[in-house]
Amino acid sequence: MDIRDDCGKRGFQEMLRVRQIKIKLELDTKEEVIKETCKKLGIKKEELTFFQIRKQSLDARKKEEIHYVYEVEIETPKEAIILKKKHSNDIVKAEKEEYKIEFFGEKKLKNRPIIVGSGPAGLFASYILAENNYHPIIIERGEKVEDRVNTVNEFWKTRKLNKNSNVQFGEGGAGTFSDGKLNTLVKDSHSRFQKVFETFIEAGAPEEIRYLQKPHIGTDLLRIVVKNMREKIISMGGEFRYNTCLTDIFLEDGKVKEIEVNHQEKIPCDCLVLAIGHSARDTFHMLYEKKLNMEAKPFALGIRIEHPQDMINKSQYKDHYNLLPPASYKLTYTTKENRGVYSFCMCPGGYVVNASSEEGRLAINGMSDYKRDSENANSAIVVTVTPSDFGNHPLDGINYQQNLEEKAYQEGQGKIPVQLWKDFKENKTSTSFLEVSPVFKGEVTFGNLNHIFPVEIINALKEAIPFFGTKIEGYDREDAILAGIESRTSSPVRIIRDDNFVSNYEGIYPCGEGAGYAGGITTAAIDGIKVAEKIIALYKGED
Repeated sequence: MDIRDDCGKRGFQEMLRVRQIKIKLELDTKEEVIKETCKKLGIKKEELTFFQIRKQSLDARKKEEIHYVYEVEIETPKEAIILKKKHSNDIVKAEKEEYKIEFFGEKKLKNRPIIVGSGPAGLFASYILAENNYHPIIIERGEKVEDRVNTVNEFWKTRKLNKNSNVQFGEGGAGTFSDGKLNTLVKDSHSRFQKVFETFIEAGAPEEIRYLQKPHIGTDLLRIVVKNMREKIISMGGEFRYNTCLTDIFLEDGKVKEIEVNHQEKIPCDCLVLAIGHSARDTFHMLYEKKLNMEAKPFALGIRIEHPQDMINKSQYKDHYNLLPPASYKLTYTTKENRGVYSFCMCPGGYVVNASSEEGRLAINGMSDYKRDSENANSAIVVTVTPSDFGNHPLDGINYQQNLEEKAYQEGQGKIPVQLWKDFKENKTSTSFLEVSPVFKGEVTFGNLNHIFPVEIINALKEAIPFFGTKIEGYDREDAILAGIESRTSSPVRIIRDDNFVSNYEGIYPCGEGAGYAGGITTAAIDGIKVAEKIIALYKGED
């Protein structure tokens, strides 16, 4: 369905926003949405001069009455009449939304700004800086996305790991091998969300991300988007350097003066954006040695669980499941010991993937293509952990992750260890799959996940999954497939920054998910934009 196009040439500066347009599933067409909009406004279709959808959501609260709910913007010469006689808060004047930079600084940069990392935070910090003539240099320890895809596919086949270019490292960041989810609960009043989505669409993302309730791009399309964003940044004066790892920072009088890459080359620097991913453990160690202020922070870890996607669809949508796209879910539970357990990075029609980045350690993640058309749904089911579990030293969370990842590697002898839910409960290794077949990227083997986790994590999972079975029919089926370990949910470290997003050293800007300030593609992208804005407010760009 395509309902984003104009109904005619835009002739009015003011627009109306119309909410709560309800459409039955079987009637969900462009014409039906326009028809119901006109009916609500009391006008004819011919009196619309512009029509654009703003939001589409699915109301599935009553399984017997599932329907879509739309919010649209329109222009019509009858606007004044409509506003005068309207009796509903569902019809209002649309507020103008436009992203713009508010302040430009006067201080001159001696050197081009350097962005470390080309995940969402680094890409969007670079994009905004390049767009405003700051000509950033982006250094990325991994490969450009085209080469990175080949390297990762080879790893999944052979387990030959490239420690600098893998599912965690490389152009696009860890999100490039994920579902490409863009939904977030964070609110923003400066149209940064709009800037992110417009940039993605210009780079090849589907137009529907503008309005879907739970937008996603998919790993296959996200790779194209990342490549096109890179080319746009280069066209605006940015420069990318791949296979280039930050290995040292040189400081003088409380300011950054120079960086070292690949243990050999030094680059003058007075503005450094640290958009490192949360798997850049060697970089965190180096930053700690340089006395950047850091702290341990809570995160979560656990397993991935696989079910047939058809089962999830039927549970979520009942009789309407064949009329709707693959269903997702969100589950939460608090244990008797007051520990949180929740679903994370749920991938409809997806794959469980080997996401390791260190020799002798194993981590997994979930991934979906745009069509979400594999036979299984998978999601991480993770348990919250805090410094009280692993220690208050800034790097203790990293050590905790690494210890469990080593156990996972040993349990599977380098392959992903998997286990049926019934066997996990009984603390025994599975010997065969039943009705549910695994859908994985990377080699798998049967193992006992009880050997990997501390007892408090095991008990929390065994308590939560039966509860989730009361929310989604069949969730705790005996042949659901569990895999471990999902350990890279968020950064275990936060690099402290002030209100200007600067660390305790002038010129160093911690940024994004790895630095502890985001939790997904969209929030990381927005944090990158915010950091770029702070730099622009202080320094002036090149002429």
